[in-house]
Amino acid sequence: MLYTVTLSPSLDYTVWTDKLTAGAVNRAYDTRIVAGGKGINVSVVLKNLGCENTALGFTAGFTGAEIERLLKESGVDTRFLHLPQGNSRINVKLSGEEETEIDADTPYISPQSLENLLQELDKLHSGDCLVLAGSIPSCLPDTLYLDIMTRLKGRGIRIIADASGSSLVSLLKGEPFLVKPNHIELGEIFGISITTPEEAVKYAVAMQESGAENVLVSMAQMGAVLACKSGERLYCSAPKGKAVNSVGAGDSMVAGFLAALTQGESMANALKMGAAAGSASVFSGNLATKEAVMALMPEIVVKSI
Repeated sequence: MLYTVTLSPSLDYTVWTDKLTAGAVNRAYDTRIVAGGKGINVSVVLKNLGCENTALGFTAGFTGAEIERLLKESGVDTRFLHLPQGNSRINVKLSGEEETEIDADTPYISPQSLENLLQELDKLHSGDCLVLAGSIPSCLPDTLYLDIMTRLKGRGIRIIADASGSSLVSLLKGEPFLVKPNHIELGEIFGISITTPEEAVKYAVAMQESGAENVLVSMAQMGAVLACKSGERLYCSAPKGKAVNSVGAGDSMVAGFLAALTQGESMANALKMGAAAGSASVFSGNLATKEAVMALMPEIVVKSI
């Protein structure tokens, strides 16, 4: 079974205007409200690709109820823990001549609420996959992902961690099955600028040496690379298309990769589907559908690097 954790899900409210003027009344020509959060994005794309999964995390108030309703409408199974106070976040994106984002704070998550989540994770079984995605709220220990991996260690659970910066570095000690930085994040960790797939592979291997079993690095229009536990090093090209919106692209890549892997595909085919899913989200401006992913698959070439 596949599980995702989103510690601070949100309602993402996008407003499109021809021009955004501060201090004036602005008219929107379109709006959209979706359930947001990196783990939630992974869950939605997994479901779109035919993979049943359960979304875990915390929700609060009327916004939390709407997040759960939207996910159930999408066919995603949810098992969120309800916080007794506050409301789940509403994040606002204003899209005019430029894009402006307003991200709200996470409602308070008490030590008892956190313990309740950990007890839910204790119910996972050998062979399950767990995706830990997104930033850790300031009210929780910044070592939480590593703490979860330590707690579940030795139980045969594949843990996929999608974090960045110091959070990503610290969790490598937990020996996650997969981590997925992009090439910019990977370069920042090592204090360099990564501009080629060959450079990305070099530093992906360095992350393996720090504990990660497999390292998947997305590189936008340059494609993606995968350093495998087996010692295999793979590169895949990026399909051609017009970028509409990159939000959720990395999460979609994780979902595509996992969908292929859990269906018995090879690492090379998992990389290919991951790249197709990420690109399908970028080209459509919405989270990838199975039809869009399968249409891009023939364009992607995977080779050893």
